Amino acid sequence: MSAEAADREAATSSRPCTPPQTSWFEFLLEEALLETHLKKPCPDPPPVQLIVQFLEQASKPSVNEQNQVQPPPDNKRNRILKLLALKVAAHLKWDLDVLEKSLSVPVLNMLLNELLCISKVPPGTKHVDVDLSSLPPTTAMAILLYNRWAIRTIVQSSFPVKQVKPGPPQLSVMNQIQQEKELTENILKVLKEQAADSILVLEAALKLNKDLYVHTIRTLDLLAMEPGMVNGETESSTAGLKISTEEMQCQVCYDLGAVYFQQGSTNASVYENAKEKFFRTKELISKIGSSSLHCTIDEKRLAGYCQACGVLTSSSNSTSQQSTPYSQIHCCMRCGNYQELVKIFLEDNLTLSLPVQFRQSVLRELLQKTQQGNDALDEICFRICTCNTVCDVMQGRAIGIQFNQLFLKPNKEKIDFLLEVCTRSINLEHASESLKRKMAAFLKNMCLSLEDLQLVFMISSHELFITLLKDDERKLLIDQMRKRSPRINLCTKPVTSFYDIPASASVNIGQLEHQLILSVDPWRIRQILIELHGMTSERQFWTISSKWEVPNVYGGVILGIKDNLTRDLVYILMAKGLHCSAIKDFVHAKQLFAACLELVTEFSPKLRQVMLNEMLLLDIYTHEAGAGVSGERPPSDLISRVRGYLEMRVPDIPLRQVVAEECVAFMLNWRENEYLTMQVPLLLVQTNPYVKLGQLLAATCKELPGPKESRRTAKDLWEVVVQICSVSNQHKRGNDGRVSLIKHRESTLGIMYRNELLSFIKKLREPLVLTTILSLFVKLHNVREDIVNDIAAEHISIWPSTIPNLQSVDFEAVAVTVKELVSYALTINSNNHFWLIIQADIYFATNQYSAALHYYLQAGAVCSDFFNKMVPPDVYTDQVIKRMIKCCSLLNCHTQVAILCQFLREIDYKTAFKALQEQNSHDAMDSYYDYIWDVTILEYLTYLHHKRGETDKRQIAIKAIGQTELNASNPEEVLQLAAQRRKKKFLQAMAKLYF
Repeated sequence: MSAEAADREAATSSRPCTPPQTSWFEFLLEEALLETHLKKPCPDPPPVQLIVQFLEQASKPSVNEQNQVQPPPDNKRNRILKLLALKVAAHLKWDLDVLEKSLSVPVLNMLLNELLCISKVPPGTKHVDVDLSSLPPTTAMAILLYNRWAIRTIVQSSFPVKQVKPGPPQLSVMNQIQQEKELTENILKVLKEQAADSILVLEAALKLNKDLYVHTIRTLDLLAMEPGMVNGETESSTAGLKISTEEMQCQVCYDLGAVYFQQGSTNASVYENAKEKFFRTKELISKIGSSSLHCTIDEKRLAGYCQACGVLTSSSNSTSQQSTPYSQIHCCMRCGNYQELVKIFLEDNLTLSLPVQFRQSVLRELLQKTQQGNDALDEICFRICTCNTVCDVMQGRAIGIQFNQLFLKPNKEKIDFLLEVCTRSINLEHASESLKRKMAAFLKNMCLSLEDLQLVFMISSHELFITLLKDDERKLLIDQMRKRSPRINLCTKPVTSFYDIPASASVNIGQLEHQLILSVDPWRIRQILIELHGMTSERQFWTISSKWEVPNVYGGVILGIKDNLTRDLVYILMAKGLHCSAIKDFVHAKQLFAACLELVTEFSPKLRQVMLNEMLLLDIYTHEAGAGVSGERPPSDLISRVRGYLEMRVPDIPLRQVVAEECVAFMLNWRENEYLTMQVPLLLVQTNPYVKLGQLLAATCKELPGPKESRRTAKDLWEVVVQICSVSNQHKRGNDGRVSLIKHRESTLGIMYRNELLSFIKKLREPLVLTTILSLFVKLHNVREDIVNDIAAEHISIWPSTIPNLQSVDFEAVAVTVKELVSYALTINSNNHFWLIIQADIYFATNQYSAALHYYLQAGAVCSDFFNKMVPPDVYTDQVIKRMIKCCSLLNCHTQVAILCQFLREIDYKTAFKALQEQNSHDAMDSYYDYIWDVTILEYLTYLHHKRGETDKRQIAIKAIGQTELNASNPEEVLQLAAQRRKKKFLQAMAKLYF
């Protein structure tokens, strides 16, 4: 007889007194009733509930003669109950999936600790220090079970849990729930502290190359016998239920993969470990088969983990990285390649491999970005939504409200794309009749919902529409539309395609105009215009599209060209080139501009210079969007051309202000400060406000490291910005005869308007330039006498401290500008701690204390490797710490206030003591005591809890004082290390709370 057969027989026939018709757990109940005097439970209890009942009875505290509560005694009754609980778990084959679903964390912790105890694991021994290969198989398996459960519990605790709606309040039930919650939290805290050890134990288990055994009812009975009666059977290699090496490794790999995946949220490199473990799990499952009794892995969840790891980990093999639609979509979203994203969704409309929930989540993420101000994504949102809608139509789902919202204002481009998606989403040769009917119904409903007849004609004349709808259906549709609008007179014959209409002269012109609008090939545009002008000489073809826009400063020169064909060609080439540049299609823009330059060179030096200027601007855009993003310096030829533009003295050339603006920003971004300061022509400085502003900024940045008295240009820059932010005042006599003061928000005194200055600054990326202009506006914000909450900034001391005419400055506009500049600066570098402090100060000044704390903590985290190093004192100054204290105080986190008081150069005992006296603290209170290193504060806490009768909290405070590293007799280095360690732990805990 095999060991497994013996175990099964032992479960039913090892005791002759058991009636044969009695189930095994009914027998266990009878045994428990006889030997431990338990109350009779409800009939047929679930097996797992027996574990709860047995362990609850075994862990009940006792009461002595003096009515004092004592721990549960270690007597025969309690030992029998614990053994019975272990037998139930053994009957369930120690399946953690089953046990975790029905048992709470404290009960399962007690059960597994009993398993360790009965398996002869010495109490207090660290599992990581034990050599698994030298242990008996059942002992090694008990250690593996405990450590698997430990990391599974950690992973499970990280998942969000839906709060159960509480019933009517019952004091006893609430107390019991609260006790269980506290006990669970304490166990979780211990498990998380030992998580690294548990992972090492399981990693070591993967190196074992032998089968293991787990305790059964039979082996547990043998262990409960007297030592002399066992004869060493439980120590043999065949005692218990056999778990093969592959089964054990499969379970361990899956659990390790799950914990590595959870840790990846804070350390992305760990995803590689998770990926390795999950793919190893898949190999082992295919090897042992899914019918294994002892290795139950949720294969759908495993597939999801593998898919996520494939997306989140980078691979040296680009083809493997792009092997799945998920990884491709992830890369497109991360890189901003939205056109490729639309292409993937279009292709998937045929294969339908992406789940609908995933499609909707991508659309939601894009919509969220548009709500945050990225208007350029509106068109992408519409396209993705259209793909999703057509997918829903083909699968018989209802059309979502998002499509109707994005389709509120239909136009030709939207209808064109919708028809393209419908055409590419159905293979008419192989599609089922049901699918064709769904698509036909969708197109028919679209026609009925549109009011613009031209858009209806676009759908009804489309080849797909004609193919899908029968003649009688089209006739019925026309009748419905005629009833809706009696003025419509549509023929009942099938509508022919637009390109099948006989080629009359007017139709040919329409076709050519349509091609002219769509084409971006300059030579094709030229050919079409020649054909059009050959057909008619009355039309001005540069007017056929309202989208063709040329700046007014150029329009007069171009429209003054006498030859109609040349005028149309120059206008259209420039308009299309500007449009391509605006949508970042730089390749086509360059082709169009080059063709236009070649054309105008023959007859107009003025337009030739205009095109050279526009091509310079295009080259700046191309470099900034390409190599400039990675920090590659522009070629010397481009810098020379920018200098040539700034030094240009050709008279009567129409100039766009944006070219000069981009040129100055380009020079500042690439640190050409020497040129802007010394070599720009004086006339250009006097006539172009952007050049003047750029020169002052460059000179100020050059002088920053120098002595204070040499900062004359800083004063000049200050005066220019103050003038821009000033308002012109005028007096007006009212109806009552009184004179009132009127402020005009836009000043005509400055060299430019404030919104123009802000737009220019948002073209800058050089950190020193941004810091300089940002500190200027911060200083201007702080100058007002009634300001209470000053904002700190780097280099703020270089600016003047007073303004002669304080009333003339529009401080509301200055405050708005500071906020916009900080937000922009953080998009350039979100890890600049000085900018983060400014953002925090702004939130502090506007009473947004939680947000302020977020940015104060982020500023400290980025310059200290998430507080693993000391935060520099010029970042966490006393002023910053005091503001963090005030934020915590106003958020009613009074224990955090007391801890932060220690961070000051001189500990603020008064504030700390006052905070600790507060009764309504919203933070974790006594769980923060481990972060306090000042013994005086801890002694005050001990006194305070003693005075209030809070015994438990007083013991925690006493325990904190008793730590040897806080002993006042220690050397100063030891005390400083203790303080630094607590600072680090506290700031990390705060960061997790506010991030």
